[in-house]
Amino acid sequence: MDTVELTAASLSKQVTVLGDSGYVAVRKGYVGRRPRTWLALTAAGREALAGRLDTVRAIAGPPEADPN
Repeated sequence: MDTVELTAASLSKQVTVLGDSGYVAVRKGYVGRRPRTWLALTAAGREALAGRLDTVRAIAGPPEADPN
């Protein structure tokens, strides 16, 4: 929650959407008495992320050469 700066409710909704879309695998369990949720990127999630990163790189353009 702290890393992505979302409330617990917002993060839960996003995890549900990503899980339902097949982009992440969601596993719930406990560590001691505390509930925990583990997320793993699926093959479809990796492909979608790679596509988004390619798009961002295309928009940003190649890095400029260092004049030094």
